[in-house]
Amino acid sequence: MAPAPRPPSHLLPSVVAICFLSLTFLLCYKVDDFAAQTKTVAGHNLDPTPWHLFPPKTFSDETRHARAVKIIHCSYLTCRYATNNATKFPFHSAVSAPKCPEFFRWIHHDLDPWARTRISMTQLEESQKFAAFRVVIVEGRLYVDMYYACVQSRAIFTIWGLVQMLRRYPGMVPDVDMMFDCMDKPSINRTENKAMPLPLFRYCTTEAHFDIPFPDWSFWGWPEVNLRSWREEFEDIKKGSKNLSWFNKFPRAYWKGNPDVDSPAREELLKCNHSRMWGAQIMRQDWAQEARDGYEQSKLSNQCNHRYKIYAEGFAWSVSLKYILSCGSMSLIISPQYEDFFSRGLDPLKNYWPIPFTNMCESIKHAVDWGNTHFPEAETIGRQGQKFMESLSMDTVYSYMFHLITEYSKLQDFKPTPPPSALEVCTDSLLCIADEKQMQFLEKSAASVSSVPPCSLNRGGSDIIYSWLQQK
Repeated sequence: MAPAPRPPSHLLPSVVAICFLSLTFLLCYKVDDFAAQTKTVAGHNLDPTPWHLFPPKTFSDETRHARAVKIIHCSYLTCRYATNNATKFPFHSAVSAPKCPEFFRWIHHDLDPWARTRISMTQLEESQKFAAFRVVIVEGRLYVDMYYACVQSRAIFTIWGLVQMLRRYPGMVPDVDMMFDCMDKPSINRTENKAMPLPLFRYCTTEAHFDIPFPDWSFWGWPEVNLRSWREEFEDIKKGSKNLSWFNKFPRAYWKGNPDVDSPAREELLKCNHSRMWGAQIMRQDWAQEARDGYEQSKLSNQCNHRYKIYAEGFAWSVSLKYILSCGSMSLIISPQYEDFFSRGLDPLKNYWPIPFTNMCESIKHAVDWGNTHFPEAETIGRQGQKFMESLSMDTVYSYMFHLITEYSKLQDFKPTPPPSALEVCTDSLLCIADEKQMQFLEKSAASVSSVPPCSLNRGGSDIIYSWLQQK
């Protein structure tokens, strides 16, 4: 019987190669498919918030496969061996906690709607309708469930701040479950939600809303407009404020910003741009041009050469308030509708000069004329505003976050548990998913373990809060 013909010698390697290529293709397909279902804090696979639309985020600086590998690596692998922040770090026995600033009393005021009824899982799940993401902290580890994309890098930097707080106070932050919105305007109206107040954290609030104010993302940086961390910016602004003595500063009121944000205050302010008639210099900020020019004309430390600086709210509150007050000029604050977590500690005619919305230009002119004939008094108001902002160190910011979360956690009538769709987030995972510029800003704002405990919190004082509301 004749022997069977032998297969060509090249056939086996060809079969192996085909199998390998098929397996590789299948693996790449599965990786891409899995990554396409993973929602990240950077905004991958997320739609913009429907209540405040903005152009969807694009990630065109990488190939699709490279992006998929990055998403999977950063989202599922980097936190596996991260340091657990559940172990409490002992403070030095001789160190006692300082007393918290008076505006910390607002924590209890903000949480008062739930003081008697407590916070149920039903309320939390209902507030999800207004949230961009959910944060759950369990045993020192932080989990995030993303629902919508946040504009620019707000989500990354807000969550980075929470992660740094855990690093700052290891073993001290209680288990907690919180809903966050990252857009500007409060949404939980007190009248409409009186029967069931919904707990939602955001960057500002009003007396007509239940929204709970929380430190905004810019305390850790805002790379899109080249603003570094609050610590770095304040140090430079304070240094820049000393370039000219009060007497040698321009005797006019100054504002520079973007008026095209649907802001009635800023639109009205544009009418006051006349140095001789109203004593004001109003400058339009073109951020697109600034980016092209390397942000040379938008450095905040170079904007402290006027005796008076104006604050006007934007679409809602504006992060610019803290930078304006930091200059040491007498701040002219146009009657704000919104409150962030620290602005409620400011006293009119002590830390700033109030400007009403009506007769705005005339009021600005009056403030400028008064200041130019009352040098010591005007300079003192400016310095008191700067002093207040200097007291708002990152230690104070982290203390506020810690106490707000601690008091909030006491009101929850359920045990916080990360939902199945939540992903653990840590320092390494955020640095991993960030782009190059974001990473630089994040690294410079990293926190270390505190050698002193958070400040000592006073209980709410209704008389202090009532007095503040009357002054406003």
